[in-house]
Amino acid sequence: MYHSRTAEAEVAEELTAVRPDLLPRYTAELPGARAAVLTRLWRAFAHEPLPWVTGRIRGAHSLALRLADGRTLYGPHADPYATGAYVTAVRLDQERHDDPARLMTDLAVPHAAGFAGELGHSVASLALSRADADHPKEWPDSDWEWEQRVVDGHPFHPNCRSRPGFSVADQLAYGPEHRPVVTLGTVAVRDAECLVSGDWPEELRDGHDLWLPVHPWQAAHVLERSSTPWRPAHPLLSLRTLALPGGPHVKTALSARLTSSVRDISTYSVEAAATLSSFAADLATRTDGLLHITRTLGAVTARSPDLAALLRESPEVYAGPGERVVPVAALPATGLADSAAWLAAFARLALTAGLRLLDLGVALEAHGQNLLVILAADHTPVRLVYRDLADIRISPARLTRHGITPPALTGRLITDDVTTLRRKLFGSLVAGALAGTAGSGRALGAALETAVRDLPGTADLTALREGPVPAKALTLMRLSPGHAGDIWSTLPNPRMSSD
Repeated sequence: MYHSRTAEAEVAEELTAVRPDLLPRYTAELPGARAAVLTRLWRAFAHEPLPWVTGRIRGAHSLALRLADGRTLYGPHADPYATGAYVTAVRLDQERHDDPARLMTDLAVPHAAGFAGELGHSVASLALSRADADHPKEWPDSDWEWEQRVVDGHPFHPNCRSRPGFSVADQLAYGPEHRPVVTLGTVAVRDAECLVSGDWPEELRDGHDLWLPVHPWQAAHVLERSSTPWRPAHPLLSLRTLALPGGPHVKTALSARLTSSVRDISTYSVEAAATLSSFAADLATRTDGLLHITRTLGAVTARSPDLAALLRESPEVYAGPGERVVPVAALPATGLADSAAWLAAFARLALTAGLRLLDLGVALEAHGQNLLVILAADHTPVRLVYRDLADIRISPARLTRHGITPPALTGRLITDDVTTLRRKLFGSLVAGALAGTAGSGRALGAALETAVRDLPGTADLTALREGPVPAKALTLMRLSPGHAGDIWSTLPNPRMSSD
């Protein structure tokens, strides 16, 4: 069972040993971190199809949740698109809760104990991230510096900063928000034992050996083998992908649980990499220059998800003179979205590109980590960059309808199911990237109202305008360990909501 403050105390103890100077700031950040995680959790309770929530009663000033065991949970109205920490406490019958982990423990629903532990680590890690946030006011010049500005992690997931298995020293050494330089290593594998897709650079070849880049945490904790130091790199938002100074991005097989799931690089992803990259590059030309898709330069697996790597173009190659490339997740740090006009212009750009590709037959996983915006010198959003093709969905029927030859691919990337395609794009772009940038349902609704006026009328646009917005049920997924794949919820359409 989770004991209140356990994870917080563990991090404090480790900080005392490795960074005692951060301890006072860490302690001061804990209340805010609890509120941030509790807000995300309350959003889930209010909107996800949790089987143990049997009724939701919306009063004039609060929300009451009837639970299957007869208890009632009370809290504020929950804006599903808000990113601020507006929930400082909720009440379970007569007991006040300001600690999300303790609340989850006391709810005692199936699988609550494990999830409570994750919530505790999310709070502690978030407080640590905030304690170490020390960014200059000047705008960064490089893409990896922008990624360091995202201190709070996922804007809607209660596990926004949960990194099980990472010590405080590990987080300080590898988390992008702590601004480290990470020395990537390499492991030699015989070429006959590897599957290669695309071009593997000569720098990473030696006779009949291929050198696979590995993350130092992966080498120590999963591979349990030594690696040869290779090159310094800067960790990006996904933690396992790092930017080589002046060079490509390296996606490593860092198989640690981050927010929802354990990430790795599957053999399927490597097999598909070159074909998928070529197909996506050709498709991007049909967006009239609105969207670039970073090319996969090469991918290798030693036929193991724990020992694989992928080299990908830096998004910066698509920036012109005076332009900056900013991950959408970092836009709140710029203050640009405080302008309703700017937010509407960005929403129009993102929806135009996303809906055009969806109509053609490709649904992007366009959340704030995968989607980047190119800003002109005056900060106008002018183009988009999309990276990481591992979770897109491709519709052969739609492609064929437009005279496009579908790629020679099979498996989970391929589907003609309309619901699946729309969930992929709308759930990531509207309920993810745009919502996280807008910061509230009211701001998002106003931006969408303006953005969709001049968009081409398609069935997909009609579904977005008139229906609820699909979103992953992130908390229910964590409480359903036996369920494979995503679980979906729906959120009220912000264009019809008065919240």
